[in-house]
Amino acid sequence: MDKVKVPLHIAAIMDGNGRWAQKKNLPRVAGHKEGVESIRVILKACTEIGVKYLTLYAFSTENWKRPEKEVSFLFRLAGDVIDREVNELHKNGVKINFLGRIHMLPDHLQKKVAWAMDKTKGNKRITLNIMTNYGSRAELVDAFKSMTSENISNEEINEETISNHLYTKGMPDPDLLIRTAGEMRISNYLLWQIAYAEIYVTDLCWPEFRKEALFAAVEDYQKRTRKFGKTKEQVENVD
Repeated sequence: MDKVKVPLHIAAIMDGNGRWAQKKNLPRVAGHKEGVESIRVILKACTEIGVKYLTLYAFSTENWKRPEKEVSFLFRLAGDVIDREVNELHKNGVKINFLGRIHMLPDHLQKKVAWAMDKTKGNKRITLNIMTNYGSRAELVDAFKSMTSENISNEEINEETISNHLYTKGMPDPDLLIRTAGEMRISNYLLWQIAYAEIYVTDLCWPEFRKEALFAAVEDYQKRTRKFGKTKEQVENVD
């Protein structure tokens, strides 16, 4: 791996927890529990190689359609993970953001989310974004409503204005988007921010996606030529 060309920002769609569990004849919730271990491993690996932002798709605005029992379990699991992990993450310099329509989460989880964000807000080693009750279309709707409430004129609206009203304002766009479990779709995730992200899809389910798999994704990313609308020759001459 070329340590100079490590992506600044990695985003991931953590897919396949349920399928992993089913393959092992376990309940779906077992897959979610094992998926938490993958988050721990991947966060540590990202820190080791110099990634500064890791953005994970934890719970979408569409996930409310899942069985009520599973949704309730996910919220309890999230609260338990916050209780168990945040102090250690804080010691290791991790800044935690929960981004999405957080106000719609259960009250007990909102309080824990607010505590985790406040405790770690000054950390700078790596930023961990947990996208919770998140959907990219909802994010854009909220951004447009925010601009309207601020009476921003049409002349003032440009790409920078919109970016500054997204949940991820102030952060660089993802360089690399990883999707596990082999699905070839974006699933309403960071539609604005991944305009020029490199996309890497693996058949591994999220509970199977560990350090070696992350390094393989980064190495694949490093083999690509990021052109941003230019020709390959133009980019190579600049390099």
